[in-house]
Amino acid sequence: MVHLIDALHLGKPDVICIALVECGPNELLLVDSGPESVFDAVVEGIRKLGFQPAHVRHLLASHIHLDHTGAAWRWAKEFRTNIYANARGVPHLVDPSKLVGSAARIYGDKMDFLWGAAGAIPESQVIPVEDQAELRFGSQRVRVLYTPGHAQHHNAYWLESERTVFAGDVAGVRIRGGAVIPPFPPPDIHLESWKDSLNKIRTLEPASLHITHFGRIDNLVPALDALEKRLFSWADWMKQRLLEGKSETEIVPEFERFTVQELVTSGTPNEDLANYEQEDPASMSVAGLSRYWRKYHPEQVPNVAGLIRTGPER
Repeated sequence: MVHLIDALHLGKPDVICIALVECGPNELLLVDSGPESVFDAVVEGIRKLGFQPAHVRHLLASHIHLDHTGAAWRWAKEFRTNIYANARGVPHLVDPSKLVGSAARIYGDKMDFLWGAAGAIPESQVIPVEDQAELRFGSQRVRVLYTPGHAQHHNAYWLESERTVFAGDVAGVRIRGGAVIPPFPPPDIHLESWKDSLNKIRTLEPASLHITHFGRIDNLVPALDALEKRLFSWADWMKQRLLEGKSETEIVPEFERFTVQELVTSGTPNEDLANYEQEDPASMSVAGLSRYWRKYHPEQVPNVAGLIRTGPER
């Protein structure tokens, strides 16, 4: 059985969702951990469900951005939980100094407030897993799905017993049943790989998806179709702004207005707009899409000069 825990990031509901899977007596599995700042809230959420946090034996990391696995080290340290992650992300869990340094350049003195403390995980507790690997946790079988596009170290996980995919960020951001939108933070955005990852999920014909931002999606075919459409339409919108010679600083407020209009047109209530921005900041998407065009398709933005700006691993 799958249980969902609202991590209450910055005290707000419906922003970060942590999945808890029952694997057998005294054996639990977490999918992502959220940032370290929500560790205590997730522990309390597990207790409220009637389980013991010490029984969380395994933690599947979708990717190493801080809003997804920033608290993984706390689980490893306090409950001896083993962490499973894509091999490309494992070094940053063992030694998070580069990850934290990159994020600190963006968030500055807000780092602790947003994400909490950082810590290293002993190499013996971090297990690299590759595409199509079959993992057995008690009574549960999980298949690893390598799903790049949002991040080059992104995995999704197929839980056969529930016919569900834990999709991290590759299946987008959706708040309270609203529009599904793509998170585009730098430095790894690659639209072609992202489309392939969505097709990999589709071929499984899952009954549901679970996304970190936020929760369960049952009517997943239109959700994935809408996400794929926005991947390319939003990227094309960004390309046009670059061709106009605008800087990222100039583009950010335009992109904010553009995305808000998309959300409102799709029926998103005004009270949910802040949650979307909290989990999918316009400034991050502008930086990520700008880098995508400059790095992978410079011939399509020939008048755009300058260095590719790297960004944080959230």
